[in-house]
Amino acid sequence: MATDLGELLVPYMPTIRVPRTGDRVFKSECAFSYDSPESEGGLYVCMNTFLGFGREHVERHYHKTGQSVYMHLKRHVKEKATGAAGGAISRRRNGKVFLDLELNRDFNGVDYEYEDEAKLVIFPDHFEIPLPNIEELPALVTIACDAVLNASSPYKKQEADSWEEEIQVSKHARSLRQQENGVRIPPSGWKCAKCEMRENLWLNLTDGSVLCGKWFFDGSGGNGHALEHYKETNFPLAVKLDTITPDGADIYSFDEEEAVLDPHISEHLLHFGIDMLQMQRTENGHHTDNDVQPCVSDWEVIQESSLKLKPVYGSGYTGIKNLGNSCYLSTTMQVLFSIPEFQRAYVGNLQRIFDYSPLDPTQDFSTQMAKLGHGLLSGQYSKPPMKSELIEQVMKEEYKQQQRGISPKMFKALVSKGHPEFSSDRQQDAHEFFLHLINLVERNSSGSENPGDVFRFLVEERVQCCQTQKVRYTQRVDYLMQLPVPLEAASNREELIAYESKRKEAEENMRPPPEPVRARIPFTACLQAFTEPENVPDFWSSALQAKSAGVKTSRFASFPEYMVMQIKKFTFGVDWVPKKLDVSVDVPDFLDLNRLRATGLQTGEAELPDLTPPIVIPEDTRAPEIDESSVMQLAEMGFPLEACRKAVYYTGNMGAEMAFNWIIAHMEEPDFAEPLAIPSYMEPDLPSPSFPTISALDNQPPEESISILTSMGFPRHHTIQALKATNNNLERALDWIFTHPDCEDESEAMSDTADTDPRVRDGPGRYELFAFISHMGSSTMSGHYVCHIKKEGRWLIYNDHKVCLSERPPKDLGYMYFYRRLSSC
Repeated sequence: MATDLGELLVPYMPTIRVPRTGDRVFKSECAFSYDSPESEGGLYVCMNTFLGFGREHVERHYHKTGQSVYMHLKRHVKEKATGAAGGAISRRRNGKVFLDLELNRDFNGVDYEYEDEAKLVIFPDHFEIPLPNIEELPALVTIACDAVLNASSPYKKQEADSWEEEIQVSKHARSLRQQENGVRIPPSGWKCAKCEMRENLWLNLTDGSVLCGKWFFDGSGGNGHALEHYKETNFPLAVKLDTITPDGADIYSFDEEEAVLDPHISEHLLHFGIDMLQMQRTENGHHTDNDVQPCVSDWEVIQESSLKLKPVYGSGYTGIKNLGNSCYLSTTMQVLFSIPEFQRAYVGNLQRIFDYSPLDPTQDFSTQMAKLGHGLLSGQYSKPPMKSELIEQVMKEEYKQQQRGISPKMFKALVSKGHPEFSSDRQQDAHEFFLHLINLVERNSSGSENPGDVFRFLVEERVQCCQTQKVRYTQRVDYLMQLPVPLEAASNREELIAYESKRKEAEENMRPPPEPVRARIPFTACLQAFTEPENVPDFWSSALQAKSAGVKTSRFASFPEYMVMQIKKFTFGVDWVPKKLDVSVDVPDFLDLNRLRATGLQTGEAELPDLTPPIVIPEDTRAPEIDESSVMQLAEMGFPLEACRKAVYYTGNMGAEMAFNWIIAHMEEPDFAEPLAIPSYMEPDLPSPSFPTISALDNQPPEESISILTSMGFPRHHTIQALKATNNNLERALDWIFTHPDCEDESEAMSDTADTDPRVRDGPGRYELFAFISHMGSSTMSGHYVCHIKKEGRWLIYNDHKVCLSERPPKDLGYMYFYRRLSSC
């Protein structure tokens, strides 16, 4: 028999691999569905690619790749037998188990036992070889099978590889001397002290300077002023401002040229007025403020936990398991897949997407979106318990409505890949994730329908110079409407004043605080605050050719098919502690925004001249210094010298490793080995700095940013348009350029209106509420999200894996609201 098995496997031996370090073995989840070893058909793991497939998808992989040998894994879940005393009888562990396969937590480990079965299956004849079968199988096959069975979860491996292995404590952390210069960093409104950059800002921990980082080939960074400051002062440590949380922050050592840890970071930040320890981690893993919780009943009201809610099952009623602070993702995806355009783009094209998926479908966005959409909408993973199970549960007085939901591990790993926040296990902002996902949809919709366009609309911004009264109208693309919360407009203002007085009195007399009072804000007041003029910081008036006071108002140049509205409940206190405004807003079921339609230039209005601010030329316009030691390290590897110089230049002299990554990403480009062309501040098509001219915006994109993009081969007018459309964010501008390859000429591009943008689906501004996402907790870094969605005329609550009919949808406590356009007005 041993000879027979050996001979049977001989033709397939070249395709059977032993997993190497770095190989991911997917033995708990199908790449195309949520089938697992616990599913009826089990899971098939390819012995060459180590991808997992459910029974209905394994044939597709076999026909596409020709791989014939799969390991079939099946977990049998059985209820433990009970003895005379009623206790579970212990049984010896079955020898055939998947040694690192995670248990399904839907089954209580005390009441259930698991028996695992593994066998090799050879396609197309489905010849089966039970495992283990050490004596009869070739040694290579036995080793490969053992390695697969003992492989760790790919998600565990990813976490282990990405956290804390290489980051070391800085040698400067203990001895850092901070200047007593009285610098206090505000919780918002930062910008680089040497340029206008407002993103990727770093706080020097010695003197409190706020400066921008260096731009890298991946689009991140700034103009390198933080590094310049280090070269001038030798102040070694800096912290990235937007990464500060109670758990730590991103810290970089310019001297050590790497990311580092600072055990004293809380003290170093407190020196500049930033108190990162005002929030503490509770036992359940959520963050909570030391202050009194704004309203404990939020959790009960929003989750409707005091009511006996009826579970629902079937198509569109599938929950999503919480992976640990992943509810921001779950609620967002539940709402998106309740929208027909998303259903049609991914679930409607399911077979085409699966058939044309790449060899590794776990890394394909469209495949994983289709998989998630099908999991939520098919009803396959939302089936009511069998009648016999219900009777048995009632007899045991343990009646529970089992709703398992689907586990989005593969999806979360893909959409959060490379993102410093979403790739962590911390709680995140659902609003930020929504925009992140829309960006991913846009990137991956080239040549096909982009369902994200249903949210796309144009905002008309009117900027007025307060001295000359002259105006300028511009437009930008947006995907959601942010409504401010004017606390001064609270309808129960007197009650709030009385509560605050009682709270202070209780604090002074060391008595328990009174019951919190929630501010009730009229929705009309929020809408009015949205329309109010706002001051423009650092406004440069082209009429005066100098900085002046300016105000800006915003209106809708178009209305989207679906309007997303965010209530701006989150803010920062003066101590940098994130705060959530405890407010109730009477958000309406029907919304009419037609009165906010943009009107364009009005009769009698005078336009601001089409001039640009003077270009500030750096004192030293010579070619920047290039770290020749890094250049030589790369050249010794065999790369062309000029390519090495470009790599070091474009990665900001941050070391040979960073430059090597740049080379790998650009070595296929035709000008890879061409000499480095340093962008000039006095290009031929630029006017003399003393005679400012052409620009469509008062705030012309920074010339450094324009130079960086033009040096990559993009036309100047295209880069200016991209920067303006993305608020001067280099990474987003680069994405914008790639997603707008057929850009019109400059004069036409500057008039980006609903008439010239085919992706804007303008229509009437009347809407009906169909979903909202609510947040419980004191900040975006803590708490829990649930969503309510209206389907078939009834409201439902989606709370992780549980889906129930809603009895009292708390519309006044929502955070993000989703409206669909009314078909007739």
